[in-house]
Amino acid sequence: MKAKVNQDACVGSQDCVNACPEVFKMEGDKAAVHVTEIPKDLEDKCKTASDACPAGAITVE
Repeated sequence: MKAKVNQDACVGSQDCVNACPEVFKMEGDKAAVHVTEIPKDLEDKCKTASDACPAGAITVE
């Protein structure tokens, strides 16, 4: 599973970082993914982070 942050849509709310800091981090005022593959044990947390994004800027595949 992989996650992606649409930098143009990101509003910097940090909700994804708060929900899953193992996968997301802030780079300046935008969120970014800092793992290539999401570990199996973090998939649910990552989906929660995606759902928490107020801008809908995160996709998880």
